[in-house]
Amino acid sequence: MTDLAVPSPSPELMSYLQVWADALARAVGEIAHASLSCVVQTESPSDRAPASPDDVWIVAGSSGALRGEMCLRLAPAVTVRLAQILLSEPAASAELTSEHREATLELLRQVSGLAASALRSQRGEVQLRLESATGAPSWPASLTAWFRIEQESTPILIEVLLSAALLASLRSEQPLGSELPAEPAALTSPANTRATSLEDEKVNLDLLMNVELEVTLRFGGRRMLLREILDLNPGSVIALDRQVQDSVDMVLDGRIVARGDVVVSGGNYALRVTEVGPAGR
Repeated sequence: MTDLAVPSPSPELMSYLQVWADALARAVGEIAHASLSCVVQTESPSDRAPASPDDVWIVAGSSGALRGEMCLRLAPAVTVRLAQILLSEPAASAELTSEHREATLELLRQVSGLAASALRSQRGEVQLRLESATGAPSWPASLTAWFRIEQESTPILIEVLLSAALLASLRSEQPLGSELPAEPAALTSPANTRATSLEDEKVNLDLLMNVELEVTLRFGGRRMLLREILDLNPGSVIALDRQVQDSVDMVLDGRIVARGDVVVSGGNYALRVTEVGPAGR
């Protein structure tokens, strides 16, 4: 695999990658009962494993407040080690098996759940979907980075490829609570030739004001194994990833438009809004 000449990563991109790195360190550390840290490297490590036909490729697709793809490349030895951590097996050299692949994918899905929860407070509602791939992505990578965990004698090194669509989404999306521009740039630019005036757009918007939209209140979430779902019985208690004192999200089309506290009004549940995002302004 050849190195890619890319511009310096933007702060938005580095923040996104660090969220994943922190989630990876937390998930692996909790399973291994160890305090671990994971760093993001944007320069090719000298000890990275060369490309191999046995490399494991996993694609993380983003939807909601962020859209695009991120692809992870794991060397066979890294896949085996992550699987051993998840399965509570001792570190030892072993041939890569389908069980190792499945265990590593399950571990990274747990990582994606932690990452999605962290991104929610920064970007809004983000859905992350992880799937195994048979090889390198068909799309050209716009940026390459690496997640590095210094664990035991051999570091865990995961190569990360990001699509142009994800980079563009990271640049263009506004985090929850950020201010919207006073006027759209297309309306204030002298070179703009669009005939529609601000007043015309306001009239067009007024036509949509009576359209009914379905909103959802999100109390929290949790990623569960299939066997845990099959073991559910009446009376089972499922702990969510949110404390009772945390705010509840109001979600519209996958985006958080407001947050608030749950109250009772007229015998029904209600939401007392404490924070409004850009989409709700």
